[in-house]
Amino acid sequence: MGLYGLRAGRTAAALLAAGVLATAAPAPGAAAATAPRIDLTVLVVDDGGGAVEAIVAELRDIGVPYRVLRLDDPGRPVVNAAFLSDTVSGRPRAKYQGVVAPDEDPFGASSAAGAAENEALFAYEKTFGIRQIDAYTWSHPGVGLEYTDNGGYAGVLDGAKSAVTAAGRTSGPFGYLDGPVTFEDNSPLTAESYGYAGKPREGFTSYLDTPVDDAGARASLIGEYAHDGRSELVVTFAYNRYQRQFRVLARGMVEWLTQGIHLGQSRQYFAVHIDDVFAPDARWDTERNCTPGDIDCGDGSEATTTDIRMTAADAQYAKQWQQSSGFTLDMVYNAGSGEEWKTEHGGTDALAAQLLADRAQYRWINHTYTHLFLGCVQDVSVVPWQCAKDPAGTTRWTSRSDISAQIRDNQNWATGKGIPVDRSELVTGEHSGLMTLPQQPQDNPNLAGALADNGVKWTASDNSREPQQRKVGAALTVPRHPMNVYYNVGTAAEMADEYNWIYAAESDGGSGVCETNPASTCLAEPLDTATGYASYIVPQEARIALSHVTANDPRPHYVHQSNLAEERILYPVLDKVLADYRALFADSAPIVNPRQRDIGTELQRRAVWNKAVADGKVTAYRIGDTVTVKAPSGVNAPVTAPEGTRKQQLLGSAVFGAAYAGARSAWTAPDLLQSAVTLKLPTA
Repeated sequence: MGLYGLRAGRTAAALLAAGVLATAAPAPGAAAATAPRIDLTVLVVDDGGGAVEAIVAELRDIGVPYRVLRLDDPGRPVVNAAFLSDTVSGRPRAKYQGVVAPDEDPFGASSAAGAAENEALFAYEKTFGIRQIDAYTWSHPGVGLEYTDNGGYAGVLDGAKSAVTAAGRTSGPFGYLDGPVTFEDNSPLTAESYGYAGKPREGFTSYLDTPVDDAGARASLIGEYAHDGRSELVVTFAYNRYQRQFRVLARGMVEWLTQGIHLGQSRQYFAVHIDDVFAPDARWDTERNCTPGDIDCGDGSEATTTDIRMTAADAQYAKQWQQSSGFTLDMVYNAGSGEEWKTEHGGTDALAAQLLADRAQYRWINHTYTHLFLGCVQDVSVVPWQCAKDPAGTTRWTSRSDISAQIRDNQNWATGKGIPVDRSELVTGEHSGLMTLPQQPQDNPNLAGALADNGVKWTASDNSREPQQRKVGAALTVPRHPMNVYYNVGTAAEMADEYNWIYAAESDGGSGVCETNPASTCLAEPLDTATGYASYIVPQEARIALSHVTANDPRPHYVHQSNLAEERILYPVLDKVLADYRALFADSAPIVNPRQRDIGTELQRRAVWNKAVADGKVTAYRIGDTVTVKAPSGVNAPVTAPEGTRKQQLLGSAVFGAAYAGARSAWTAPDLLQSAVTLKLPTA
């Protein structure tokens, strides 16, 4: 079926990379006597639209330096030859390696001033072989495409099944993609994507196309238009930074723009933390719509539900699932809670025995011994709870010794059982100890010292509260994405019931919180508890998680051991994330499954790099087949280059970086006695 009748779109995120051209030969008319210096910075001509904003977000997330010219800024510089280029030590310099423009007419040729700026920009691109992305335009001969009434299509693209062409995979920048790129279609009530699919004219090479009629004819959505000594990447559909179709294609767009040589690097990360391992989790009460044991669920005198805890069979299944899926889970454990459970149940624990037998199959993270709340002492006589005060009105805090004991005892238990735990990693119970708004607006002042006492360098935080990494004494936080697979459910029906309570309007039997919380949206109608988890929650949670994966976001996701118990409701979500990813991406772009310390290190490096770039302390450029990168001492630079690139050393050279998505990339710094990173690109 063609695009006719398609409605509503999809939303998420993506990624990608391809080894494109190693170096750009000087375009016709270029001054070829002296190879020019091309600075590794992108010029962005910003009209305030969503398409340009999406590309800027991609540049920022990868770590590519860029400069933005706002078209609506009356004080912006005039774009002329002096703005775009100059001479350094007798060598011509191009100040920008690529140009992101709103469309093929960046400055508005209808005015004399705009026409002059266009002329200067286009002459610059031609002289230095600089490429331009037309972020969103329509199908017409001015961009190398036929009008849509000549065998094309214009309209809603929601649900459209586009595909990377053979040229897009080989000579083009999208070789890291395997499957069709389906446009999102999340709402039957809203058109989410709109665009134009046009037939290519002379000089146009389509990289992404889509069927435009029932006979199977296809037309372009993204392609390269080579004309007048210039190259433009023409995008003829609207998008924003969160939509899956953009996220999947964004890597290739940047690779095309920079000709495969740029600062910054990107991966597709996915890590999943299983909290409360060895501990039982309380169960949602579907009658009272609360969780027994929580302070908002009565005084404890009411009937309680049974706790949820994995069995030995659940542990065996987890090991088998890991082996079949090629994915490793992080077991975030509370040994003391497990010991308490064992004492209460006759002194034996088949679950612990099975997990210990398979301990080498997992990564393990300290979650404290008994999951003690490590922040202020909680006064639960009121709802919501508040921090308890001493008679002088001073906040009472969990002590440094108590925090330290929780960390130390859990570590020592694992060491005694032969569990390989990195003591630098920690997840506190409920991320406690860190500030918890609104009740606890600061960290427990005893937390930083206790972390230092136990060698903790990376402590988890809740990304929904604190998305940015920050210091806690000498340690750094590692923000984690919470998944909407709740800690207090073991069955799909319980999950759908609690989801209804949170996301249904009061008139539909829900709590009505969704009606008062501006960050929430109410369900159109409550989910069927028998089918709602599989039909609604699983696809939605998989889509959200995949949006993080495809956004170069290393932050881990977290759930709880209860989700691996009973009906094992987490697995359908993980299976869909992995299946959807592997259907989209080639083997050259595998999911990276990092542990907590590596995630923390990645976030730390990005923060240091971004500051160095913002402070103007990074110099990077290409001259012919040589790339030079200079950054302050102690700052690692992220660099992406084509296959075959080598890093120069004092004696000889070595293969640069690691292979990913058809390119090579790495965080890199000068070797001993060197003042800059020097890379030699492969010759044509």
